[in-house]
Amino acid sequence: MDGATEFERLRPVMFGLAYRLLGSAAEAEDAVQDAYLKWAGAERESIGSPRAWLAKVVTNLCLNRLTSARVQRERYVGPWLPEPVLTSDDVLGPLETAEQRESVSLAMLVLLEQLGPVERAVFVLKEAFAYSHREIGAILDISEVNSRQLHSRARRALDRSDERRVSNPSLIEVEKLVESFLSAARNGDLPALESLLTAEVTAWSDGGGKVTAARRPVHGAARVARLYAGMFASVAPVSITIGEVNGGPAVIATAGDALFGILGFEVVDGRIAGLRAVANPDKLAYLSRQLSRSGWPSGS
Repeated sequence: MDGATEFERLRPVMFGLAYRLLGSAAEAEDAVQDAYLKWAGAERESIGSPRAWLAKVVTNLCLNRLTSARVQRERYVGPWLPEPVLTSDDVLGPLETAEQRESVSLAMLVLLEQLGPVERAVFVLKEAFAYSHREIGAILDISEVNSRQLHSRARRALDRSDERRVSNPSLIEVEKLVESFLSAARNGDLPALESLLTAEVTAWSDGGGKVTAARRPVHGAARVARLYAGMFASVAPVSITIGEVNGGPAVIATAGDALFGILGFEVVDGRIAGLRAVANPDKLAYLSRQLSRSGWPSGS
């Protein structure tokens, strides 16, 4: 197998790794392309495992990006959310288990922002890709013991987060809730909307200062229900469909040929505990290209 073919075979895995580390599809694409340039110039006869070699290169490229990304996100206008990615085509790797889906969920990617770059890398390599601590140590140039310590520290930090809500609903369960949510929101049915939400539900909106969006999270079932009932009543005509975004059902809104925004759902104990809307057009570019390539059907 020639070098270019071997790289293309591993590209989805490398993109999935970079995306989980960065929360940005655009930056993940750049990191993978930079890795290709290093791969093309390397003496491949000396590379025992292409997958391990590329994982090390991509991870370290992402660590460099994370440092500058943190500074940029501190200046971000309103809540920061990851760039959404359509995952029905396995672009981020297989998502066959609840754990694999959680590793790319908008909720998890936001939580990972709390970790330092190396902690995040250890957590992602271990949890999402099942690397051993010995392998992680080789990728990050740290000891196996240090890798274990960083993983334990990262897990403790995430488990005690106020936003950490562990639940593994089925995709069918979530899709039914999303359909009920859409129906109630379109009809302006506040009691029905509130019945679908947990009492402590939170809604985040990421407009990045580019489009109109709430600049602070909205808390509580009554306020969130009013927010979305009002939004569906006042928004210009858009086409609404449900697709798999970041491992779970999400509302995809389009206006004409343009992607208007997406709305992702976090479900706990049969109710919606979190809603995350991404409307910043810069963050919708990758998903928009995915939809165009797939000939995404218009909604209703």
